Amino acid sequence: MSITPHDIAKMLDHSTLQPFLTEEDIRKGCELALKYDCASVCARPCDVPILAEMLRGSDVKVCTVIGFPHGSHETAIKVAEAKLALEEGCQELDMVLNIGKMIHGDHDYVGNEIRQIADLAHENGAIVKVILETCYLTDEQKKIACRLSEEAGADFVKTSTGYGSKGCTIDDLKLMRAAVSANVRVKGSGGIRDLDTVLSARAVGASRCGVSATAKIMEEAEARYAEGKLVEAEAIKEMEGGY
Repeated sequence: MSITPHDIAKMLDHSTLQPFLTEEDIRKGCELALKYDCASVCARPCDVPILAEMLRGSDVKVCTVIGFPHGSHETAIKVAEAKLALEEGCQELDMVLNIGKMIHGDHDYVGNEIRQIADLAHENGAIVKVILETCYLTDEQKKIACRLSEEAGADFVKTSTGYGSKGCTIDDLKLMRAAVSANVRVKGSGGIRDLDTVLSARAVGASRCGVSATAKIMEEAEARYAEGKLVEAEAIKEMEGGY
């Protein structure tokens, strides 16, 4: 089945999270996301006011990260960080769960923390994506983290920060999609740098991808669309005999 470049753009959270980025870089990132009408710009908490200014009136959402990248902030700090971001105009929060607590098996702590941030976000018309940082978890822990996220009211489960030992894998996306109901969406992030990876993520049920290679991906999508070859990954697999 054919799709459009805009279908791809609306899967992309354009990431501007690198610590060395300047205000000029953040503004350029917003301009890029507006050019393609991406799903959101996901920026560092200090950049939310810039995003709120530049994305106002558009369909590109203001997104930031909470407890990033290690997830080990006290819950009260994460909640305070989320509250300020929402006050400054944030519409989507990508929070890192407490990885150490998750590995230790302190499920009550993990679930309660997600619930507090999800409740706060929903009270303010925003959504929450829970970053599992899958590279540090066993498959069973990933499944439990997905279940805890859904029970706590999360809108998405997300693979990675991009700053762990490994990023997104298609196997993890499949596992996460199977571990949550249709009420929860799945986001891949970390190492997604080309259109075919986005299409593969889409094929296994991911609704969003966190990327910094937005321009490259969208140029690939537009070129392939112009050739009549922008199709779903299963169709690509049939045409090319698999990956």
